[in-house]
Amino acid sequence: MSLGRIVIVALLIGGGWQYWHSHKPHAPAVAVAASMDHEWTANGYRILPLQKFDFDARVLGTEHYSMDREADLAPVDLALGWGPMADPAVLAKVSISQSSRFYYWHVDEWPIPRREIEIHSANMHMIPASADVERALKSVKTGQHVHFSGYLVEARAPDGWHWVSSLTREDTGAGACELVWVENIAAQ
Repeated sequence: MSLGRIVIVALLIGGGWQYWHSHKPHAPAVAVAASMDHEWTANGYRILPLQKFDFDARVLGTEHYSMDREADLAPVDLALGWGPMADPAVLAKVSISQSSRFYYWHVDEWPIPRREIEIHSANMHMIPASADVERALKSVKTGQHVHFSGYLVEARAPDGWHWVSSLTREDTGAGACELVWVENIAAQ
């Protein structure tokens, strides 16, 4: 397989740190307040904050879940791009899809180096902090710019099950995505 042609590459890419920001005003945000010394409960799961998170990106894809265990916590995954992965000229050459909590991309020719795609895009599992935030997340559309804030978190169930967010921008593959407790979201 040549570098100019790649067969579907599955990447569950860790989120990233704020890199790209639209200077247009954001729509009013839905907000819920919290602090790092607090933990939350959502549908019987303990939610532990790991790191404050504030992020701007272009939505590359959305996927809604209702059947897997994780849907109790994160009913929406957003595939997000920033920096070069928010550029429409680059995105015109990258096919994006999501399935089974994974984000997939495919290129016929490289619009930017592979590593730039990997570190400037991510699949993020979104845990809404309120019913208003959940409605806002479910209304997000591909192509929109979003701003959201909250925390990267770990979720724990009484039966020992747990789900932990990545805290680095350098990882790829299974376990490399962000698990985000979303307190504020605005889309335009």
